[in-house]
Amino acid sequence: MRAKVAALWPELQWIRDPDLREKTLVTWVRAFEESTLSPEDLHRIPFTLLVPDCPVSFMAHKRCVVHIARRAAEAIREHMGDALPVDMDTLVAGAILADVGKLLEYETVAGLPRQSARGRCLRHPFTGVALAMAAGVPDAVCHVIATHAGEGDLVRRSVEATLVHHADFMSFLPFKQRGDGP
Repeated sequence: MRAKVAALWPELQWIRDPDLREKTLVTWVRAFEESTLSPEDLHRIPFTLLVPDCPVSFMAHKRCVVHIARRAAEAIREHMGDALPVDMDTLVAGAILADVGKLLEYETVAGLPRQSARGRCLRHPFTGVALAMAAGVPDAVCHVIATHAGEGDLVRRSVEATLVHHADFMSFLPFKQRGDGP
């Protein structure tokens, strides 16, 4: 499974700290061990169940979020210098892990995705943090996972969490607001 996760996430190599890179990978491995989904499923299932007939796969959305967040951080660094520091390892690991809990929130039945019984009780930010903490992921990265969705509106987000939150919603809200897909 480690090799499949590494192939799924080439962006893991953007994490400079080898310990954090390993813990991020292990979190995904644990998620697959507890999930009925496979890495191949993530290229097929929609990234959200909130948009009927969503035309974008889980992995297309996730990789888009990671890339948007990283590019935003690079622009901030380029134009603002040290005025708004961004920890790139925390940002990238947090973006890669933000939706890892969806592996426990979703299941497939007869090849179709749906919300699991666990997912009806615990949304993916909660299960994602649980998976990450079990793998020893630092609190700063767990904060990104916990606050990337609407639940994060109730707390003060770090700079990294703010960037991941906005990257996520930039690539979600246009689909939700249209209501009819692209």
